[in-house]
Amino acid sequence: MPHDIDQSQAPVLEALAEHRRLHRLGFTPPGHKQARGADPAVRAVLGDSVFQGDVLASGGLDDRRTRGRVLERAEELMADAVHAEHTFFSTCGSSLSVKAAMLAVAGPHEELLIGRDAHKSVVSGLILSGIRPVWVEPRWDAERHLAHPPGAEDFERAFRAHPDAKGALVTSPTPYGSCADLRGIAEVCHRRSRPLIVDEAWGAHLPFHSRLPSWAMDAGADICVTSIHKMGSGLEQGSVFHLRGELIDPAVLSSRADLLGTTSPSVPIYAGLDGWRRQMALHGAELMGHALDLAGDVRTAIEKIEGLHVNDREDFCGPGLADDFDPLPVVIDVTGLGTTGYAVADRLRAHHSIDAHLADHRRISTQVTHGDDRDTADALLEALEAVARSGAELRSAPRVDVPAPAELRLEQVRLPRDAYFGPFEDVPLGRAAGRVAAEMLTPYPPGIPAVLPGERLDAPVLRYLRTGIEAGMHVPDAADPDLGTVRVTRMKDENSLVSGGS
Repeated sequence: MPHDIDQSQAPVLEALAEHRRLHRLGFTPPGHKQARGADPAVRAVLGDSVFQGDVLASGGLDDRRTRGRVLERAEELMADAVHAEHTFFSTCGSSLSVKAAMLAVAGPHEELLIGRDAHKSVVSGLILSGIRPVWVEPRWDAERHLAHPPGAEDFERAFRAHPDAKGALVTSPTPYGSCADLRGIAEVCHRRSRPLIVDEAWGAHLPFHSRLPSWAMDAGADICVTSIHKMGSGLEQGSVFHLRGELIDPAVLSSRADLLGTTSPSVPIYAGLDGWRRQMALHGAELMGHALDLAGDVRTAIEKIEGLHVNDREDFCGPGLADDFDPLPVVIDVTGLGTTGYAVADRLRAHHSIDAHLADHRRISTQVTHGDDRDTADALLEALEAVARSGAELRSAPRVDVPAPAELRLEQVRLPRDAYFGPFEDVPLGRAAGRVAAEMLTPYPPGIPAVLPGERLDAPVLRYLRTGIEAGMHVPDAADPDLGTVRVTRMKDENSLVSGGS
């Protein structure tokens, strides 16, 4: 990677500007022909600029043989900006990127160590690939009912029990902002010449300020997957994955991504990735410094609102908990109001036109980014103060029956792929305990499955999901989102189960 790269360049944006300057006339997809054929009502809502940027990546943005190296140059600039050796853009979100990373490390029936707090996209990768998961237990805060990433010693134990595992995957930061000891986990992996994948979907901002936790590439990870749309300035579905070291062939990683990705990538999403990289490379320290200062002020102000508590480093970090902490996901514990995060999030949206990112049985997350300012912060604080004053109405919200940590962990008795694709039946929730799940059951957001295909269901977890749905939990991947029934493997097939995990 050259060291004299000019980070003021933006190859995708510059090529789009040139495309418009030349008034190129395309007899190619997309069929809207630069907005001319789009429905007038759609044009009125979206604006013509959306369509004018929607051109073919090759044969539009670049020539048909991509001789301008537009995308390649943009990826090189991104890699340089974040200290990676190779970077790949994805317009299919980190859900695709993490699957490509998994497939570059392990194949069907090979083992991969995975933190059990992984996103549903990781489980989807297991189902598609046939990789055998070795689950590494997260660090569970029993007081706050919250999972933090596993530690280096947890992966060390897993490798000792499964020495043939092809590598490891950890999620850091979590959607709640808690971070793993990535350097320690990388050292555990590299001592065995095994690669470490970090699902850093929530960490796009981490490379750009010294007051933020270390990001995966600087901590020694081999592959890092990042959602630019989450904490960065990219459009939804904008994701990148980075590679360093010699343990994974970049051509193999690129091939795996090509296997899964679209042949019609979105140029506007590419442009968002390219522009965000330039913005951060040139102004990231200043922008992130302002965001951190603003988040600190917001945290201090929320802590003064009766009934609300902002989870901070003292809550999340320490022995047996997280290794580090990102302060920008402002996670607010609402138990002091005698209600649930679901009820508070719903009230913020219905009465104050404010959307919280994440809600669970006792918290909401109101993430602050470099896109926020004093006006947005004040609007949030005013809404939270008003919600806190409406305590009587909130206290009528249904309660969620959250199991003890030991009861949350289900036994993996069949490979996720086998259980998902095998014969199934739908049974009433009340008769599902003891059966083997044939589907994912995922409270969303944040999208961490409570139940995986191949896990044996038990009453505490089913009761948690049922009471959660009654309280406002959303489980979109269930065959029956109301959970009147649960999809399980057929009874006769449960008599010959094959172990699928640790």
